[in-house]
Amino acid sequence: MQCRKWRAYTVVSNPVAEGKPVVERERLAIEEALRGLDESAPLPAAVPSTRLPVEPLVPVPGQQIRAVGQRAVRPDSRNHGLGQTRYIADFTLPGMLHAKIKRAGVASARIKRIDTSAAEAMPGVISVVVGCEVPVNSFGPTFQDQPVLADQLVRHAGDGVAGVAAVTEQIAAEALEKIIVDYEPLPAVFDPLEAMREDAPKVHPPKSNIYHSMVVRRGDVEKGFAQSDHIVQGRFTSQMVEHVSIEPHAAIADWDANGRLTVWATIGRLTLARADLARTLQLPMNHIRLIGTIVGGNFGGKNEISQEPALALLSKKAGRPVKGILTRGEEFIASTARHPFIMDYKTGVTKDGRILARTARLVLDGGAYCSWSETTLSKSCILAAGPYKIDNVRSEAIAVYTNKTMTGAMRGFGAPQTCFAYESHMDDIATALGIDPLEFRLRNAFEEGSQTPTGQVLHSVAVKQTLLKAAERFGWEIQS
Repeated sequence: MQCRKWRAYTVVSNPVAEGKPVVERERLAIEEALRGLDESAPLPAAVPSTRLPVEPLVPVPGQQIRAVGQRAVRPDSRNHGLGQTRYIADFTLPGMLHAKIKRAGVASARIKRIDTSAAEAMPGVISVVVGCEVPVNSFGPTFQDQPVLADQLVRHAGDGVAGVAAVTEQIAAEALEKIIVDYEPLPAVFDPLEAMREDAPKVHPPKSNIYHSMVVRRGDVEKGFAQSDHIVQGRFTSQMVEHVSIEPHAAIADWDANGRLTVWATIGRLTLARADLARTLQLPMNHIRLIGTIVGGNFGGKNEISQEPALALLSKKAGRPVKGILTRGEEFIASTARHPFIMDYKTGVTKDGRILARTARLVLDGGAYCSWSETTLSKSCILAAGPYKIDNVRSEAIAVYTNKTMTGAMRGFGAPQTCFAYESHMDDIATALGIDPLEFRLRNAFEEGSQTPTGQVLHSVAVKQTLLKAAERFGWEIQS
């Protein structure tokens, strides 16, 4: 075996290495070659090539990092903790303008005239947009019943009627005061039960204020009531709840020279929002790039577009990027909230606390627009009877328009309201029968193989075990 004393060297075969793995053979060959070199010679200039292993690396049991029982660190937690997370409020683009939306401030009215001339003449105001300039002035995740900017009818006080883009937020806000809107007041309705009457003012004339309903039936409730020893009734109501995310709704719209739109937005459902933007602006969807930014709280309240189409139109007219951030006041009057419910329950039981029949009638206050009311209604109607074995059930849910802030998705929308109602109702029944409320629930709770009112057969049911474990932890002792 010979090797020349050059900076490069040649690896030749070595009988000792035969039968060894590829990497091991190469290592032995290199060592053999180096032993033949003059130690005073300069080191090789070329690094020997190393083959990657062709066998996939397989985790060895007991040696990889275990996830269960270990602290899990969110990848964004350090930036949040150090205040280095960038939200839309932190974004600035060259030449960027700031937008404000003028809100109607009246619950129900016809728009007779909008005069934006004084606002447009203000120094620092670059563009103004009104509802009639929106190519398709309607959107919504279920029904397209909500305008981007109201141009004919105002249906609640938070409706936007005009948008302004200016060089500063202060100038944009001052320009809103210069916009003159002449309204013809119209009758309004604020109570969902009143809104269901035939003679009630119509929020979306000439359509009925009842815009969606659902009924779930199982068995014969009248027969169940006839066989009951006691019948307990009750009405339960829930209130409208605002999400109050720390970060309000915010977005930036910008167009490029090829007529393509980029929108940065705090929206959770990007695909739906992109489709709504394409529809309202009459753009091909592939001309819209929607970038979801880090969201400072959603809870369901940022599941759909709001001001984004108006910002896009302001940006197009101005030829500059436009940012819009709702104020905290606007969050309360112009974004969605949790549905208020009116829930009437009637339950028939035996003397020993067995539920034989239950009816539930749920009226959802949908506010001025549908938003996610259809989904909310379906969930609430399906879950209205609660996690209890009841052979005879009838639940009915009705969604109603009113001239109030629109209601939409919020954390389990439909479920929290009905859960509050049927569990409060269970407490009332237990009190009326003189039975411990925990014992009353245990006698009627779902078990393995139970069927829901919709016919679903349940598996891995742990309602009773959960109740007992909670009672143990709480120190609750069943009172006989």
